[in-house]
Amino acid sequence: MMLDRHPAHARSTSRHSLTLTLIVTSVWFAVELLAGFYTNSLALLADAGHMLTDLAALSLSLFALKISARPPTNEKTFGYLRAEVLAALANGVILVLVGLFIAYEAYHRLLEPPEVKSKVMLAVAGVGLAANLVSARLLSRCDLENLNVRGAFLHVMGDIMGSVGAIIAGIIMSVRRWFLADPIVSLIVAILILYSSWQLLRDSVDVLLEGTPRHLNLAAILADLGSVDGVVSVHDLHVWSITSGMPALSCHVVLRAGGDASAMLKELGRLMRVRHHIEHTTIQTEKEEGAVLKYPV
Repeated sequence: MMLDRHPAHARSTSRHSLTLTLIVTSVWFAVELLAGFYTNSLALLADAGHMLTDLAALSLSLFALKISARPPTNEKTFGYLRAEVLAALANGVILVLVGLFIAYEAYHRLLEPPEVKSKVMLAVAGVGLAANLVSARLLSRCDLENLNVRGAFLHVMGDIMGSVGAIIAGIIMSVRRWFLADPIVSLIVAILILYSSWQLLRDSVDVLLEGTPRHLNLAAILADLGSVDGVVSVHDLHVWSITSGMPALSCHVVLRAGGDASAMLKELGRLMRVRHHIEHTTIQTEKEEGAVLKYPV
């Protein structure tokens, strides 16, 4: 059975987009870091620090995309598909650390806000926003159901939030000379980064713990399995994700004696594909006599 749910074209598009995004991010990281030190702006330095983690995250995503394309082996019968989920988990952890660091620095600057060269900061942040929008556009062409690619996309969205925050802080400081705007905006950006990273971590851990995919209703699946003529009961039903966007199902079905087991299995598989988009199913049949009937809660 072919387990790779990502067509070659989709993988090629993701790889190409990630590579271009990595180049754009590398160039702009160097510019923003220098500008942050020159202007003494935490908002710019925070955004540059976030971009540094982006470089690691994008590189990790590219590596995982390449590894996950390897075919299954006797030792790894599902291949390396979960390399993408591991990369997404790592990216989520990095995002949390970045958010906490920005919040920590913002707290200290709230106590003693330093003077910032706001006009230069504003110009740099404006160009940075344009660069980040280009990166986001590149990644939006990819499969964002893939947790690995979504992790890279969230890093870029964090950069966009950082650039917007720096622009807002720059305008306020230019007009009002209120330098508290820099750490306050940075703190807001940190909270937004932490929120998006929590969602990524939650989804990644769900896959690794083989939890039921959030978009699937176990009760509805059980009802559809039991609706097939000749099925007496269903037990030991398990639904999980092999990797993001690739659900799998296994269960035992008790069949009425004298029924056509082959036809029933075919119909069960069809129902799972058509109604729930589950392509990878393993269904074991049992005879009605002497079966232990069990239903999940």
